[in-house]
Amino acid sequence: MEKVREKSNYVAALIAGAIRPPGTDVDALGVTLHENSKNKAVLLYDTEQSEVQLYKNISNLLRRCGREAMPEWFKAYCLTGMSRKERLLSIIQSLDKYHYQYGGVHLVVIDGIADLIKCANDEAESIAVVEELYRLAGIYKTCIVTVLHFIPNGLKLRGHLGSELQRKAAAILSIEKDSDPAVSVVKALKVRDGSPLDVPIMQFSWDKDKAMHVYLGEKPKEEKDKRKEDELVAVAKEVFSRRRFVTYVELAEEIQSILEVKERTAKSYIKFMREKEIILKSSDNQSYYVIGNY
Repeated sequence: MEKVREKSNYVAALIAGAIRPPGTDVDALGVTLHENSKNKAVLLYDTEQSEVQLYKNISNLLRRCGREAMPEWFKAYCLTGMSRKERLLSIIQSLDKYHYQYGGVHLVVIDGIADLIKCANDEAESIAVVEELYRLAGIYKTCIVTVLHFIPNGLKLRGHLGSELQRKAAAILSIEKDSDPAVSVVKALKVRDGSPLDVPIMQFSWDKDKAMHVYLGEKPKEEKDKRKEDELVAVAKEVFSRRRFVTYVELAEEIQSILEVKERTAKSYIKFMREKEIILKSSDNQSYYVIGNY
C-alpha cells in the first residue's frame, strides 16, 4: 500500500501543479509545470482505484494547490466499472469533447495504462494502445502521462507494454524507495535526446503536519554520479560477459541497445567509463576495449 500511496501522491502533485490558481506556486514534488493560464482542460482517468479513493485523492490535490473546489475545466473519471475496451474509447471521446469545449487540453493523466488492455504481455495490444495514445498526444498537442508498475521484485517495466513505452515515451520516471525508507526518490530512466543518468535525483517524503508528501530537493551530485557509475558498471559486465574484446563502435551500439539512448549519449557514457576505468584499452590491441577491475 505504501508504494501505491507514493504513486498516487506523485500523480496528485502533477495535477495540482496543472490546476493551481493563477500566479501561485505549488509543491509538485520537484516537477515544474507551465501555468494553465488559458484554462484548457486537465483530465485524470483512474483505471485502478475505487470512486471513494479517487475522491480522497482529488481532495488531497485540491488542498495541495490551494483550491476549495475543482475548476470547471478539470475532469476526473473513475473507469474501474468499465470494460477495458470501453475505457480507451471513453478517453478518446472525452479528449475530443473537452478539447473543443475548453480550447485545448493542457494535461492528461492515465493512472494506469495497463488496465486499458487485457494483458501487458500481449504484444499486439501493447503496440496498439501506445500508438493510439501517441497519436492522441500529437493531434491535441498535449502531454499524456501514464502510470505503469514495475514487475514484482524487479526494476523492469511490465511486459511488452513496458517495452513499447520505453521506445515511444518522451521520458520515463521511476519512483523508488531510497536507502532511507522514509524517503522516496524520482529517477529518470529515459529522456529524449539526452542522458537519463545525468538528470538529478529528486527526493520527497511524507510530512505528518501537512498530511502530504513534500519535496526535499535534489540528491547531492556525488550520489547522481554514483548511480551513473553503478549503472555503467552493470552495462559493462553485461557486454563483456558475452565477449572479451569490443571496439568503440561496437560498445557504443551495445550501450544504445541496453540503455535505449541515442548515439551521442552513448559516446558520452564511453568517455565517463574510460575516466572511471570501468573499461580499459586492451594491451594487446589499442583498437579494442576490455572491462576494468570489476
